[in-house]
Amino acid sequence: VRFLDDVIEANHYPIPQIAEMTRGNRKIGLGVMGFADSLLLLGLPYSSEEAEACAERVMGFVQEEARKATQALAKERGRFPNFANSIFNGGVEVRNATVTSVAPTGTISIIAGCSSGIEPLFALSYVRNVMEGMQLLEVNPHFEAVARAQGFHTDELMSRVARSGGVQDLDEVPEAVKRVYVTDFDIAPEWHVRMQAAFQRHCDNAVSKTVNMPPDATIDDVRGVFLLAHRLKCKGITVFRYGSKQQQVLYRGNATPEGGADSPFVSVGSEYAGGCPFPACEF
Repeated sequence: VRFLDDVIEANHYPIPQIAEMTRGNRKIGLGVMGFADSLLLLGLPYSSEEAEACAERVMGFVQEEARKATQALAKERGRFPNFANSIFNGGVEVRNATVTSVAPTGTISIIAGCSSGIEPLFALSYVRNVMEGMQLLEVNPHFEAVARAQGFHTDELMSRVARSGGVQDLDEVPEAVKRVYVTDFDIAPEWHVRMQAAFQRHCDNAVSKTVNMPPDATIDDVRGVFLLAHRLKCKGITVFRYGSKQQQVLYRGNATPEGGADSPFVSVGSEYAGGCPFPACEF
């Protein structure tokens, strides 16, 4: 919270009006990323009430501590200038009009080596299109570590995972692992929205979340997502039907419309092939 408040002062604003509004409200957006990875390490399926409750606990903690921090900053540095005209007027003084948000964290999560924002796994193996047409084949290191630790890892299995992107149809994978290692398309749209709503209940600003839907998703399927998001009081919702664009950022498996199965991929994400990336964890 202190860092984000400092950024408001350090920023160079393009026009005076933006500087005035930003400094007048001092809105910041502390958030999270790597949530799907956390659920994997906890052994919780993304589409479960346990994971939903975990989301509430995590974001509730972030919100509570962020508010404590902005109250402390208000005593130290003063409340935000527009405080008297805000919903906070008459209550405890705060330094920032908002303190929490959940951003997509696409590039940041790549740098950090974790899942983005609160999104579930897109796939256990997928292709990412990056600059100048380069394609990166990424493999989930947690799944590879579990496969080795439980003795069902084979090169053939990993090749099949790379082709399909998931494990739900693979007989070699134990049911307990399948239950936890679900991907976007394994999760019903309702659970995507419920997870977003769980975070939204403890968040000042909006929550970024994409409901990835299969290619055969219908208009009624999309309508259902938007209406549920409205009912659960999400501030926004995004739906993407897989394959609806000629080019997209992520592709499941190792085939893309442009390159086919023989495309020259650069493989990343397998640096933990020898074991668990978090030695303290037990699988």
